Amino acid sequence: MLAPVISIVIPTLNAAAHLPRALAPLVAGAASGLVKQVIVSDGGSSDETLAIADAAGCDIVRGARGRGVQLIAGAAAAKAEWLLFLHADTSLAEAWLSDASRFIATGDARAAAFTLAFDDDCFGARWVAFWASQRAGILKLPYGDQGLLISKTLYNAIGGYRALPLMEDIDIVRRLGGRRLRILRATALTSADKYRRDGYAKRSWRNLVLAARYLMGADPAKLAKIYD
Repeated sequence: MLAPVISIVIPTLNAAAHLPRALAPLVAGAASGLVKQVIVSDGGSSDETLAIADAAGCDIVRGARGRGVQLIAGAAAAKAEWLLFLHADTSLAEAWLSDASRFIATGDARAAAFTLAFDDDCFGARWVAFWASQRAGILKLPYGDQGLLISKTLYNAIGGYRALPLMEDIDIVRRLGGRRLRILRATALTSADKYRRDGYAKRSWRNLVLAARYLMGADPAKLAKIYD
């Protein structure tokens, strides 16, 4: 048995369609003893999200809507020494447990994200995932759908997530800095629903433009209106 050192935080809002798949790979972590708790930080779901979370034995935190706010609330309820933030439509590959265990065992004061993959095997999905890997590996700029594994000490030292309406994931990794961020080989399999709906090229281009505008100083509140 491993020491129970990870609290997993999943922000949700009407996530019933995806949450079971996100929770399934975490069972092995709980069984091994590595995962101390799974926290579902909900922003006011009206579907079966909370029933699913409760049936799975998750700790539930209810609060205001907004991913940044929900991540902050979830982290505040965490009891373990390490935090793993995951999106509700992201499912970690089986290798996540060994990768995370080895990373934590190094005692390295860094954070880690996983390698992005989509639940779609079309060319568009592979193309977006490839460039996401380049962005994360070279620029050290993973997005939230790649997860974030970070010690509570480091999380608190950099000020944690901020209550931004958008770009909370880019904000925190920029404050971490590339030297304190590692990309693990295990994949984070993310839902491609939004890409299938909007088109891979159109949505990836829009995301790139919004990220670039944020990095150049645009107001996240204004960008959130465009995103929505």
